[in-house]
Amino acid sequence: MQAAVGDHLVVMGQHVGDHVRDGEIIEVSHPDGSPPYLVRWSDSDHESLIFPGPDAHIEPADH
Repeated sequence: MQAAVGDHLVVMGQHVGDHVRDGEIIEVSHPDGSPPYLVRWSDSDHESLIFPGPDAHIEPADH
């Protein structure tokens, strides 16, 4: 997985009925765009450092 600042991280729910979570990537730790990412979640404005799992994907921003 590779991302850039401004891209969105989307995490799908693991169970039926779970909500989808998304957030803006505000910091990328490695020059090659690999995790971890600092993400500002859209539902809470909370920021967290995340290593995305297989239930996540990147939606590129229009840079």
